[in-house]
Parts: sequence; C-alpha cells; structure tokens
Amino acid sequence: MTAIITQSGNAYMEGFAKPFWDDLFAYASSPGADTEPGARAKFSAKTTGGQYENGAEDKSLVSPDNWLHDQTLLDRPGNDEIQLALFRNYPSNIDGYPQLQEYFRNSQVPALAVWGERDEIFGPDGARAFSRDLKDAEVHLLPAGHFALETHLDAISGYIHGFLGRVLS
Repeated sequence: MTAIITQSGNAYMEGFAKPFWDDLFAYASSPGADTEPGARAKFSAKTTGGQYENGAEDKSLVSPDNWLHDQTLLDRPGNDEIQLALFRNYPSNIDGYPQLQEYFRNSQVPALAVWGERDEIFGPDGARAFSRDLKDAEVHLLPAGHFALETHLDAISGYIHGFLGRVLS
C-alpha cells in the first residue's frame, strides 16, 4: 500500500460520535422490537438530510440533490432489511480495528485524514487517533460535518494534491 487518504473513514473506537451510534450499537447487540425503531430512524429522510447538512458552516453549499438521491436509493423496496442486516453485522468491522491499527504501527504507511470537525457520525477524535499509530499522519479538521466534501471540496482537493505530491515523489 502506497498511502491512505481518509475522509471520515474510521479505524478507532473513539471515532464513533455519540449519540448517533447509540441506537445502532444497541440494535447490533440485541436486535428486536425494542431496538429496531432506533436503527430504522437512521435511514429516514430527516437523518439522511442531516448527515449532509449538520455541522456544515454554510448549508447553502450543500445541494439537496445528493442527499435526495441517497434517500431515493435507501427507500427502494427491501432496502430497509438490507440496511438492518448491515447494522447487525457492523461489529464485525470493529473486530478488525486491532489488526488495522497493528498494520498502521508496523508499516507507517503515509496517511492523510481530512474530516469535518463537527461530524456527528465519525467525530474528530477518530481522525486524531491516526496520529497515535502513524507518527507522520497528516490530520486536518475542517469547519464541516460528515460530508465535508460538500462544502470544502477545494480545501480537501488541495490537501490531497499536496499529500500525493509528497508521497509519490
């Protein structure tokens, strides 16, 4: 692997922002009538729109086209059951975190983490945590939410361009 570029690509427990994950972790650990409504709320139009807009410094930069497209896909018949299955399986992703972090420590692969400092899904502590295992990790927190590219495309593309220029030279 030559390099890692992550924008809200979590690899650490401290990256899970509360309260977003509370309902999902409850459902994953005990799927049932008591926990399913909280999980289902995560694929509502209100939640999808909020994932794009919450934390954005300037919401006028967030086109509703993207989140409405996502919501249309989420609303397809049968997709709710697929999403619930993914939520139930999410702990298997977390189970791989120790091996991933060991890879980081052993390889010291160059890494760029650019996240929204107001991300309500994968919080900024998750971005900062890369520096714990990767001594030269480059971490940038922008005044944005989860979908930082919606409002900070120029800044993020500049970070990527500079990072790849250094790593690939």
